[in-house]
Amino acid sequence: MTVYLPIAELSVNILIILGMGAAVGFLSGMFGVGGGFLITPLLIFYNIPPVVAVATGANQVVASSISGAITHFRRGTIDIKLGTVLLCGGLVGATLGVWLFSLLRSIGQLDLVISLLYVVLLGSVGGLMLWESIIAMRKAAKNQPTQLRRPGQHNWIHGLPLKMRFKKSKIYLSVIPVATLGFCIGILTSVMGVGGGFIMVPAMIYLLRIPTSVVVGTSLFQIVFVSAYTVIVQASTNYTVDIVLAFVLMIAGVIGAQYGVRVGQRLRGEQLRALLALLVLAVGIRLSIELIIPPKDIYSVVSAGFGF
Repeated sequence: MTVYLPIAELSVNILIILGMGAAVGFLSGMFGVGGGFLITPLLIFYNIPPVVAVATGANQVVASSISGAITHFRRGTIDIKLGTVLLCGGLVGATLGVWLFSLLRSIGQLDLVISLLYVVLLGSVGGLMLWESIIAMRKAAKNQPTQLRRPGQHNWIHGLPLKMRFKKSKIYLSVIPVATLGFCIGILTSVMGVGGGFIMVPAMIYLLRIPTSVVVGTSLFQIVFVSAYTVIVQASTNYTVDIVLAFVLMIAGVIGAQYGVRVGQRLRGEQLRALLALLVLAVGIRLSIELIIPPKDIYSVVSAGFGF
């Protein structure tokens, strides 16, 4: 059963797309991530043009993140003031990212840059997560408590100027690192189609010393608005958002997320982190292999700016 994607300009098996969306939604629910860093490479593996995969993948991030953000808002675990500073930086970064996206596309280097960024980012983040989770599981097996730095402990970041008091998070922190973090995540969202939560959450905990209780909700608050802004700008500027593909992915993703949450509640935190790290590394290795191995068809036909 095939369906035609008007922006990608190709026909795909709708069952495979539904399976991708459901699988990423399942993993999003189980691990608590947006899933953009998974759905974009999967779409590229299925021969969806990277320009379409990045822009359309951001829709999946919005769909999977908005329900979580609503839940955290009801629980009162979102620091609106902190999230607004992150959002301001994110919107500026997303605007710059869309410009970079258009520039790389015009010079014909977008596909290569996207693949390289994913290999570096997924490899480094996955490796660090796997190392940390292995150490945590070893300590758990020996009944040793895992020592984490407590929120509020100071480092060089807390000596920066332009400080602001965030009452919900109970911290007194400069807006410079907060806005800079949001700015970097905004660029990644536009260029790579990711929400950036798998980078933003660790940075907020370990660098900014923000309490874990408000980190996830505040992160989702920023991701929803920056990703939605990116989708709108990509659609109006680069015309790369495929609404048919986005709709199919969102339907499957919402269904898969419900089952993922149930499975995730049965696993310990270090086990979840280890599984997510292995998954991230697997995707990164798969992309790196594609960069190394010569393609079957050295020459390709280019139509309407897309390579096939």
